[in-house]
Amino acid sequence: MYQITQLYIYPVKSLGGIALKESRVEARGLQYDRRWMLCDENNQFITQRKFAQLALFKLNQIDSGFQIEFQGEYFQIPFSISGTSIQVKVWEDTCDAIEYFEASAWFSKMLSISCKLCYMPDESKRIVDEKYAGKNHINSFSDGFPILIAGQQSLDFLNQKLKQPIDINRFRPNIVFDGGKAYDEDSFSMFSINDVLFKGVKPCARCQVIGIDQNTSTVNLEPLSVLSSYRNMENKVLFGQNVIVLKEEGLIKVGHQLMLH
Repeated sequence: MYQITQLYIYPVKSLGGIALKESRVEARGLQYDRRWMLCDENNQFITQRKFAQLALFKLNQIDSGFQIEFQGEYFQIPFSISGTSIQVKVWEDTCDAIEYFEASAWFSKMLSISCKLCYMPDESKRIVDEKYAGKNHINSFSDGFPILIAGQQSLDFLNQKLKQPIDINRFRPNIVFDGGKAYDEDSFSMFSINDVLFKGVKPCARCQVIGIDQNTSTVNLEPLSVLSSYRNMENKVLFGQNVIVLKEEGLIKVGHQLMLH
């Protein structure tokens, strides 16, 4: 039996996540997940891969949106904004977004670089790679797919090999489950949680971000090198399963069972 033990959203791509007891599922994934993103002056996305200190921006959900804390400074962003559309880049994709100018100024000051905070409105349709997911599935600003699922047993297996165990937050999952064997999620195809239907489409290739301590932003290459020693497939280091949503609406909660189909 597989049971959901943790749920996370990351409202601003590459910033701190928020642990939830329950979440509404939408076509783009969990509600509010990665609907905001920081970009540079050329509207190119920026992440912890280059700016490890992004991990130190911690978020809390409040009635009107999200409160962000960084080194004792606070800022609030709403659940959504309206305004003039700009084109932003996420990997090979170009999609419509709206800049939140007040937030751009705050982040630029905090990071000491010129950057923009952008929001993906409902009208913006970023299509998931049809090679893996089929046609017409949409995404937020996440790297490639709407949802990432990972098993606690997979993390436990890795931690047995590490000098210093790491937390699941290194892998930035949306759904964490308990039960079964390490890396069972690799074989997940169709599955449901509380009648919401999902499909696993592709194991997730990992990068140096899993070496960034999400509490201190310090970098240690051991997790990636150790994982690479036994999870390297076609020069990609794999952990977790990328997932799309087949039945869009529904509520999932910690404690719900995950049922394979």
